Amino acid sequence: MHTVVVGTSGVTASDVLAVARDGARVELGQDAVSALAAAREIVDALAAKPEPVYGVSTGFGALATRHISQELRAQLQRNIVRSHAAGMGPRVEREVVRALMFLRLKTVCSGHTGVRPQVAQTMADVLNAGITPVVHEYGSLGCSGDLAPLSHCALALMGEGDAEGPDGVVRPAAELLAEHGIAPVELREKEGLALLNGTDGMLGMLIMALADLDTLYKSADITAALSLEALLGTDKVLAPELHAIRPHPGQAASAANMLAVLKDSQLTGHHQDDAPRVQDAYSVRCAPQVAGAGRDTMAHARLVAERELASAVDNPVVLPDGRVESNGNFHGAPVAYVLDFLAIAAADLASIAERRTDRLLDKNRSHGLPPFLADDAGVDSGLMIAQYTQAALVSEMKRLAVPASADSIPSSAMQEDHVSMGWSAARKLRTAVDNLTRVVAVELYAATRGVELREGLTPAPASRAVIEAVRKAGVQGPGPDRFLAPDLAAAEAFVRDGRLVEAVESVTGPLQ
Repeated sequence: MHTVVVGTSGVTASDVLAVARDGARVELGQDAVSALAAAREIVDALAAKPEPVYGVSTGFGALATRHISQELRAQLQRNIVRSHAAGMGPRVEREVVRALMFLRLKTVCSGHTGVRPQVAQTMADVLNAGITPVVHEYGSLGCSGDLAPLSHCALALMGEGDAEGPDGVVRPAAELLAEHGIAPVELREKEGLALLNGTDGMLGMLIMALADLDTLYKSADITAALSLEALLGTDKVLAPELHAIRPHPGQAASAANMLAVLKDSQLTGHHQDDAPRVQDAYSVRCAPQVAGAGRDTMAHARLVAERELASAVDNPVVLPDGRVESNGNFHGAPVAYVLDFLAIAAADLASIAERRTDRLLDKNRSHGLPPFLADDAGVDSGLMIAQYTQAALVSEMKRLAVPASADSIPSSAMQEDHVSMGWSAARKLRTAVDNLTRVVAVELYAATRGVELREGLTPAPASRAVIEAVRKAGVQGPGPDRFLAPDLAAAEAFVRDGRLVEAVESVTGPLQ
């Protein structure tokens, strides 16, 4: 099994995906163990002094003015975890919780948190045992980080609360730790706070969304090309020299992908014989511009994610010169903004895909295709209601595009009076990504049927590869009306797991 070694300098997005989704093992680097021990010496020295130090010998948040005596400090750390584990609502997905735990471990291993090496090792042991704490949907305001979600994870480290075992069964965390020979941690000064105070949940969801969107944007380039073919559109608008004079990198990449899919097609360009149509509709002609803008938004989001992956997010932090300083690095604004940006881009990509689907189904705009791509229009309804479903998904995505980060609600007796809502931005982006997958699947379903109905004209080799693969995947071709939901589900799975991109790349080579 692949092993990810966590050192002091952060981790990569591929490390997060390996641990969160593929169950990769986690090990602490020797540099991390040394840094943990050195920082802990600083915290222990400060704890022994009579002067109060925030997070070490004081209360938290609005209660930071109280100096806590030594005999109560272990209780203080336990209490912050217990009281902050106040999430409600449905359980969060296993991959999100694993990303959350791993990214908190990443910051702990930076040596800036003051946590003992044995606490970090327990975090790694829990991940490696496949134990996943129960984390709930609601509880984070994205500042001071993802407090409630991280608290539920810390609670499991203490042997309290519930967790899911590797068999998928939820049981008391204490039982699961005991079965795997993991001793519950007994938190000391600063450690409870250090386990809670980060942007790890929103960052983990950002990294996974970027991975999913990378596949989806390639998939949308493919379905846009298939729709162009089915509509007998022109591929001349995809010429590299046209995109070079508006040098947005994402736009050029999307146009190149579409051009690669359409290479050697006999369907493109026939609209020149159709006098009323001088040029293709925006949803076809401007596909690279819209998808390209989304790609460039993703590039910015990746930059933010990379910076956050290299960060040590905690308050207070242990600095190399021995100071322990309060700060505001736990504020989730940088991550929250790009999560919202991505939801906007995803909604627009879905919107333009739906417009192409509608055009394929409308006999007045499809240039010779049967109404609703039906076998016997009137007797058959064809894909009429498949487009309704797609439209409903797009409408939902437009609502999800309303930014969470534009909101703020004060908390902690006005001490925490401006928050990022980054966790909420991440949760709605996950829904948007799921819906975009379905929207692209509906366009794929309609476009492949439209291409097949153009009898006498040979589609591009890449298009033929897609049609062959999607039919093998259980998505049926043209014919009389049938129960559509299974076909749509099969098309969704075909897009979601990357088989659509694989089918094209088997002909074209890697897409951009």
